[in-house]
Amino acid sequence: MTVAVGVGLMEFPFSSAAAYWRWIDMCEAGGIDSMWQTDRLVSREPILECMTTLAALAGRTRRMKFGMNVVSLALRDPVLVAKQCATIDVLSEGRLLPAFGIGSPMAPEWKALNLDTKTRGAKTDEGLEIISRLWREEKVDFQGVHYKLSGASIAPKPAQPDLPMWIGGGSEAAIKRTAKYGTGWQAGPETPEEAGAIVKAIKTAAAEIGRRIDDDHYGAGFPFYFGSAADPAPARMIEAYKRRTGRDAARLIASGDADDIVARIADYVDAGVSKFVMRPAGTGDEAYLTQTRRLIEEVLPRVAQRWPKPRKPA
Repeated sequence: MTVAVGVGLMEFPFSSAAAYWRWIDMCEAGGIDSMWQTDRLVSREPILECMTTLAALAGRTRRMKFGMNVVSLALRDPVLVAKQCATIDVLSEGRLLPAFGIGSPMAPEWKALNLDTKTRGAKTDEGLEIISRLWREEKVDFQGVHYKLSGASIAPKPAQPDLPMWIGGGSEAAIKRTAKYGTGWQAGPETPEEAGAIVKAIKTAAAEIGRRIDDDHYGAGFPFYFGSAADPAPARMIEAYKRRTGRDAARLIASGDADDIVARIADYVDAGVSKFVMRPAGTGDEAYLTQTRRLIEEVLPRVAQRWPKPRKPA
């Protein structure tokens, strides 16, 4: 198992584009494995659009991988998403990590766009099939309830011959969706215990249909903060998350020192998770940069020592 630590962003916490790129450059130079942008189309808070952000990251970085955490596929045209992903993967020379889900029914997009939340699961399933086929087939005919294609094709194909398809969600339907379409699974608000149960369920469901997802392709995300969870920055994050989802984020945030944060990573590793999307809690450019810098300098070395990467064969 290879443990890899990435970072994630939802709200745009920076004062300017220059401050954002300063953060990205620090992550690129500091050994952060991957960058993940949350998908949100409608919001009062400043939030970057994920697909255009990944295209910009493809041009700015040379080493880091990046993905969306996760695209609400029912809100987007699957042919356009397939084309966008393929283009970004080509221009980044194979560093894209596409991730898809059905989206929370509490998200503001459904009401603002007058969309039926009850169809989002079926639309996502059809979209996943369309995207995966467009990535590998020369011509796609598809007759579904929500989408119909006649001889659709995209070129160039993704740079990665088997472009990953990470699936988010912890429901029974999400487990079946991951087993059928996914090459990986990305947890949302699940605790280590909850994530471990879902990992086992996905492995069982995949085996039942003759598929297998690599043990290295199970991920989790949680916010982190060097300091007390009662400090203003994490307290605001916890409250905002509760308003947005109705869930208590206090149980999710990893706070304290580097040992506390590594201990939380270890809890997930013990549950079968090895890929991480960690979101800094901070207010203002310098606070956000400081939290990320401490992750790079204090946590990444401990992770590398505790879970060394296997040597590549000569």
